[in-house]
Amino acid sequence: MKHAIKIRVNGQDRSAEVESRLLLVHFLRDVLALTGTHVGCDTTQCGACTISLDGQAVKSCTIFTVQANNADIVTIEGLAANEKLHPIQEAFRAHHGLQCGFCTPGMIMAAKQLLERYPDPTPEEIRHQLDGNICRCTGYHGIIKAIEAAADSMAGKPISRHAGTAAS
Repeated sequence: MKHAIKIRVNGQDRSAEVESRLLLVHFLRDVLALTGTHVGCDTTQCGACTISLDGQAVKSCTIFTVQANNADIVTIEGLAANEKLHPIQEAFRAHHGLQCGFCTPGMIMAAKQLLERYPDPTPEEIRHQLDGNICRCTGYHGIIKAIEAAADSMAGKPISRHAGTAAS
């Protein structure tokens, strides 16, 4: 059975007819061609599919698309504005908060909510808030440094306490 849905994704109103069992991650990737949201585990373990749903970071592999009817969704593709990276994206680039890049979209989307809740997080708060996101390539050092730098940037602070690369 198909259901008519309306969703706002990255500022654009979308509508579609979807099967009841279609997961939101597959709707975003396969129907809307927003492939930045990755499918990692389909069991909420890795966080690669994290998006913002009505302002909350959620794992889109455990939400049916019909449950997101009338929702406002932001994916990794919706963070940059006017060809300019979001400060979190820029910090991940500048501070080597990625390695293979597979987990990066989910990490960035989780970091967005983290920084909304904790504008000046400690490394411990960052680790705790990212508990549901797994990176199989790094020791998380670059990710933590990137989030600290993004916090400084978003607060308009000079990026001195986190200057340099993750190796510094």
